Amino acid sequence: MDDSSLVWDDGALVTIDQRGLPHEVRRLRLSTVDQVIDAIKTLAIRGAPAIGIAGAFGVVLATAAYTADGVVDEAAAQAEADRIAAARPTAVNLAWAVRRVRAKVGQGADAVLAETLEMLAEDGRVNRAAATNAADLVLSLCPDRPLRVLTHCNTGRLATSAFGTAIGTLRVLSERGALEQVLVDETRPLLQGARLTTWELAEAGIPHRLTIDSAAAWAMATGQVDCVLVGADRVTANGDVANKIGTYGLALAARHHGIPFVVVAPESTRDLSMATGGEIVVEERAAAEVTGFDGVATAPADTEVFNPAFDVTPGALVTAVVTENGVVHRSDPSRGAATASTTPELASDPSPGAAIADLARELYRRGWMPGTAGNISVRTGAAAVVTGSGLSKGELTAADMVIVRVADSTPVADHGRRPSAETTIHTAVYRTRPAQAVVHIHPPFATALATRSAVPGALGMLRITDYELIKGLGGDDPAVAEIPVFPNWPEVPRIGADIERYLLDHPGALPVLIIAGHGITSWGADLAQARDRAECLEALCELVSRTGSPAAFGPRDDFLEIGLT
Repeated sequence: MDDSSLVWDDGALVTIDQRGLPHEVRRLRLSTVDQVIDAIKTLAIRGAPAIGIAGAFGVVLATAAYTADGVVDEAAAQAEADRIAAARPTAVNLAWAVRRVRAKVGQGADAVLAETLEMLAEDGRVNRAAATNAADLVLSLCPDRPLRVLTHCNTGRLATSAFGTAIGTLRVLSERGALEQVLVDETRPLLQGARLTTWELAEAGIPHRLTIDSAAAWAMATGQVDCVLVGADRVTANGDVANKIGTYGLALAARHHGIPFVVVAPESTRDLSMATGGEIVVEERAAAEVTGFDGVATAPADTEVFNPAFDVTPGALVTAVVTENGVVHRSDPSRGAATASTTPELASDPSPGAAIADLARELYRRGWMPGTAGNISVRTGAAAVVTGSGLSKGELTAADMVIVRVADSTPVADHGRRPSAETTIHTAVYRTRPAQAVVHIHPPFATALATRSAVPGALGMLRITDYELIKGLGGDDPAVAEIPVFPNWPEVPRIGADIERYLLDHPGALPVLIIAGHGITSWGADLAQARDRAECLEALCELVSRTGSPAAFGPRDDFLEIGLT
């Protein structure tokens, strides 16, 4: 059978109708937006990546339907795109895919189709990469023995477009001769495991047994499970995972029995605009899916039903989330908290925490983050990952991070740490600038210069002219740099409020600032740019300190007028 479950054929999307499996392999030919939406809602097409790509093909159909004489009725096509994106609310891939292709609507149906076909090709590559990364991780966690792996729901080519995520990982493990057997949860209420996963594993020649969902914990207790592998419909910034109902219970049982619980998903499933799983809308489905099956009633008439399609597993219970980029989230079972990896096999972990820790150690070696001083953050949508408080920057690891809301600096995942005291400075920058990273450090020349020349209780301004290095600060004038010097209030949130007010009132201000006696802060599109700007400011301050000119300090009276006292 063709490995792809989604095919574009002469103006229509052709796919396997998953409702007929395993007994009937029938094809659906979808040529209208309503047909695509119905297929997604009725689970003829299911699985986060698959419904995302199907939704993108729906936008192709919408654009073609609202094109006349080569002109697209963009408003009508975009309205159809809205309907498609709303077909299932929990899986983030649907909204992501529709958002990606709808940007091409104005260019016509062919442009939307080209983008969708590229997305389809990417899906196969991404799945294989994620599966390979996950297989590497599993073998490092469970070495030297053929593995018994438990999986839940369906995460193969039916749920994606090709190869699969968690099932893709099982395929890689099987290819390596490292898989003894797969235990397949039946997956209530629609039996995706029993109907679909067993069908795919049989197709791939992978040994497996089917079990009822409620037997999974006992299978772990009796030594029949070495690892749990599942997919995801959405992963939030703090590592919380929305997946098919029953996943949360598996994670709890796995943690109790010391069994790795690994989530395999594409990067498109990560929703960094959501700080925690508490923000996820969990879809509830029809009562008939529980009170009966395949038209046969199994419960008394009028029985009330609780039928959530998904649950949300806290990131602290997830051993690792693995994507095509590698391990992007990890938890520490001994602390019951989510962390990033610090083990050798995960040294390439691309998560923000790992990158922050690397930079902190570098700046510590340079003497710019002495002891516990200084802090670094990276924005992840509506949240930011920031260094924990009171920790030596020379020994900082990816586990020593706190996730906070940008809106109010409130921790949403503290991993047993307190956020750096200067967190409000970081979030003030994120609320007023399109920055993705902030560095706050204590380099000697900038700190000393600002301390000697600051205006007590008021905003000062350091003006530097005529140095080539000024270009490195990212301002509009390559010959002049005006850098605000803020009072060092004992209450750090007050400093953050001053900074936020100043940045709102000065949209053209340089992406660097100084806090008298408290170091410098810089920001940029990524950590490298934020660091480079801090280095440039310190170099300029060193030149001023050593030569005595050209620079000038003075008060900013206009800042006094906006309420700083």
